[in-house]
Amino acid sequence: MNETSGIRRVDSPLTPSKIIEYLNRYIVGQEKAKRAVAVAMRNRLRRRALPPELAHEVVPKNILMVGPTGVGKTEIARRLATLSSAPFIKVEATKFTEVGYVGRDVESIIRDLTESAVSMVRRRMLETVQAPALERAEQRLLDALLPRPERERKFSMPGLMRVLGGTDSDEEDEEPDAAPQEPEEDRNSGTRTRLLTMLREGRLDGREVDIEVADSAAALPIFGAAGMDAMGINMGEMLSGVLPKRMKKRRMKVQEALRLLQSEEAEKLIDTDALAREAVDTVQEDGIVFLDELDKVVVRGGNSSGPDVSREGVQRDLLPIVEGSVVQTRYGPVRTDHILFIAAGAFSGVKPSDLIPELQGRFPIRVELEPLSWENLQQILTEPENSLIRQYKALISTEGAELCFTEEATAEIAKLAHKMNAEMEDIGARRLHTMMEQLLEEISFSVCDKETEKIRITPELVRERLSSLVEDRDIRRYLL
Repeated sequence: MNETSGIRRVDSPLTPSKIIEYLNRYIVGQEKAKRAVAVAMRNRLRRRALPPELAHEVVPKNILMVGPTGVGKTEIARRLATLSSAPFIKVEATKFTEVGYVGRDVESIIRDLTESAVSMVRRRMLETVQAPALERAEQRLLDALLPRPERERKFSMPGLMRVLGGTDSDEEDEEPDAAPQEPEEDRNSGTRTRLLTMLREGRLDGREVDIEVADSAAALPIFGAAGMDAMGINMGEMLSGVLPKRMKKRRMKVQEALRLLQSEEAEKLIDTDALAREAVDTVQEDGIVFLDELDKVVVRGGNSSGPDVSREGVQRDLLPIVEGSVVQTRYGPVRTDHILFIAAGAFSGVKPSDLIPELQGRFPIRVELEPLSWENLQQILTEPENSLIRQYKALISTEGAELCFTEEATAEIAKLAHKMNAEMEDIGARRLHTMMEQLLEEISFSVCDKETEKIRITPELVRERLSSLVEDRDIRRYLL
């Protein structure tokens, strides 16, 4: 038997090297972690090219990132999800408690991930129905601009009698012949056509119109929604089929009314069943869960007695979710077998080996992220797309001034941030936010009042503005 029968070649341009090239645009260093997630993403694409019976057996190799805060763990996972257009959710392990304790259960991770997928799929579906939705919205708007004559809206008893087979000769004699109505209908049709042309040309945008729209404020509050959601029941959808939708009249400009009506019509054109099916499939095949602060549910030395009794329970509850189980959601059952889990933690007071053995086995790939050197901090300041320096330059430019940083100045900022990380709690690149705010506080405050074309940031200015922050230990107690 040929072992390669039914196997196709991967045709995606997302090779591991391309994935790392993309991640390098936003994250400095951490090559080991980037390689691990790049291979995991490529393996997903490879799995799609396998025969179904073999693809079912290939499960993702979950990743455990170990490293101090602020070195890029969350950013790597988030950028990976953006690159692959995959449903992504970041959760903190400390939010969850063991079943039986007050708090969120771990299955809510998958429900939240499914909600994220539904939002993604809905946005994609809405884009595909904008053209027919616009046509429907235009007709509704024309009905509001050119209401039908009063005689057409009145209840007609003779007409009803004719439908039911009865006769009413007196009324029929009084009714005018159908022929005289045709010119009026033609006239209305011609008016609608002219109005539609004016509407599409934008000549009616400034005119006000009264339209009927759904009253979103009329929805009844649903109590106990969390419990219903845990059973996969959507109470809002159940009651929407029983209670009539309440409408209200609003007066607004034609341009705004058209946008609102188009949005309503687009929602009506979406097949909710197809939406739910596609969202569930997307979660099961492409979902990514970033489980942060996993070390916070680890008990030092494996001792589970005392106030931290529920921590080991959270780990045990995570086991079936990570390994593969079925979670009931309001959109249907979701299998977690092929969801990629990326866990992270500083593990400063505990070790990854303090995790319960079963959970350790669910994260076969373990990568350590390196603390940031001052050279890394300088790169973070200047190199990534939309870096901190670029952000502050853009903000100051809105006041008509140009902010310029010398290379020596950025190096000085990085060195001072690195020194504070070494002497205090190491918070990685997040330290740069505090440093930049302290450095540019006076400039941000006074730039509006001065006519300054160019503001130059030098190493001397950096030391002058930040020396008190770095050297005064009393101040550092209250600043990051």
